[in-house]
Amino acid sequence: MGDPLSVDLDQPPGPRCSVPTYFFDSDTPALAVFAQATAGDAATPTEKAVRLYYAVRDRIRYDPAFCNLSREQFRGGAVLAEGRGFCIPKALLLATLARAQGIPAALGLADVRNHLSTPEMLEGMDTDRFFHGYTVMHLEGKWLKVSPAFNLSMCERFRVLPLEWDGKQDALLHPYDALDRRHMEYLADHGVIWDLPYERVMATLWERFPGYMARLAQGEGGRLQNR
Repeated sequence: MGDPLSVDLDQPPGPRCSVPTYFFDSDTPALAVFAQATAGDAATPTEKAVRLYYAVRDRIRYDPAFCNLSREQFRGGAVLAEGRGFCIPKALLLATLARAQGIPAALGLADVRNHLSTPEMLEGMDTDRFFHGYTVMHLEGKWLKVSPAFNLSMCERFRVLPLEWDGKQDALLHPYDALDRRHMEYLADHGVIWDLPYERVMATLWERFPGYMARLAQGEGGRLQNR
């Protein structure tokens, strides 16, 4: 039996990719207001999606030390209010904002290797293989994948290329940085889902990074933050 949360990207979006859920809380008033203000006078769903992408990319700071999240903290509205998060909640937020603007959207999960991980990150997490989230949106008759993880200021600090997106094609993290060094490598794709399997995600994080997650649970881990 397949995953009941799975989204088939070879098929048009079903209704579940457009409605609010507990985590994709697109009906939360503050989130809906933010989505509308960000979309502004955009004339098409694609234009709206691009504006939402840049808002999440740059206004929600990437913070790998903020991943020991409660169920409440993983909701799109909570991520927006917090103003920071790691890749999975940022991707979830973008999908939630898209739904608030009538754009079918879902969450993708993958394993990636960051070849430019800092020594602190490698020491803290004991690996360069990370659990990654990206957003999937249905625009102009096709599904597109996009990763809003790394904000512009962080990219400038670490001299990696910011990920631009025109709403016409996939935009996943760059394989090389601005100095042509190997950067991000996608190792495995775990599929696309229309709602967040919270227990599964947290179990995966604790299984992959037990020491790191334990330190975060004790209020440590700030040295890994990207500011």
